[in-house]
Amino acid sequence: MAESPKLVLDFEKPIIEIERRIAQLRELSVNEDPEIQREIERLETKSQKLRKEIYSRLSRWQRVLLSRHPQRPYTLDLVQRIFTDFIELHGDRNFRDDPAIVAGIARLDSRSVAIIGHQKGRDMKEKIRRNFGYPHPEGYRKALRVMKLAEKFSRPIISFVDTPGAYPGIGAEERGQGEAIARNLFEMSHLQVPIVVIVIGEGGSGGALGIGVGDSIMMMENTWYSVISPEGCASILFHDAAKAEAAAESMKVTPADLLEMGLIDRILEEPIGGAHADYDKAAAILKKAINLELDKLLEMPRTQLVSRRIEKFSAMGVCKEI
Repeated sequence: MAESPKLVLDFEKPIIEIERRIAQLRELSVNEDPEIQREIERLETKSQKLRKEIYSRLSRWQRVLLSRHPQRPYTLDLVQRIFTDFIELHGDRNFRDDPAIVAGIARLDSRSVAIIGHQKGRDMKEKIRRNFGYPHPEGYRKALRVMKLAEKFSRPIISFVDTPGAYPGIGAEERGQGEAIARNLFEMSHLQVPIVVIVIGEGGSGGALGIGVGDSIMMMENTWYSVISPEGCASILFHDAAKAEAAAESMKVTPADLLEMGLIDRILEEPIGGAHADYDKAAAILKKAINLELDKLLEMPRTQLVSRRIEKFSAMGVCKEI
């Protein structure tokens, strides 16, 4: 688990209070007093029930907050628990390496696979090195280099999406941020190997879509995916970023919304309390889902994979003439 200080969101406070009370009682119960033990059991039952109630009726904005939780598992946390023999590959063979995107090869049980994913940092030094999860164009070019290797050696591609968006700085624009993302969209749509995409945190705009074209698109339960962040939308529509909560409700950014609109294929349930509450269980859920998807996709002919993928994304969105 992460070592950064534990963040408590407002809606989690009632649960934390009960857990604090349980901890206090355990300290008192040195001699295992039966009466104190019964009170501990009662509070534990109450805590579990309250946790289920709270996390089953989260608002869209609350899920956005959970997707950004500083203790939430990032790509490398999940790779460590799902795959073996991971070898990270660096650099785009053009400008430099971008630590905001990690890429490499690994084994998923008996399968050889390629992995790409956004990576954020835990402490301030790591956050700065990873650019807070905002990729530069060389990050997308590195990802494409690894995806092309995967196609050459017939390895399925697993993509983990977790970024607020592509980096909008002057240097990134000068080096072709838009072109790098557009190139990835084109190339990923034509790669002749299965691609499984999972949104594990934030799915911000083209920054997410730059490694988000796949045969199977899944989202973890407490994530968001949209053309712009709620804060960005609120700044444009309401001229006030503080109205992000209202924007999130209007934008319909959660997995349930996207599944209803046909933009994703599956929602992956998280451990009660969110993925940050149990890394191992969250990783086990992802591993099972990835294997199930690969079992289906690897049976398809390569040409069918490509045509199916292009049709899938071409069908997204509806145009109406008035």
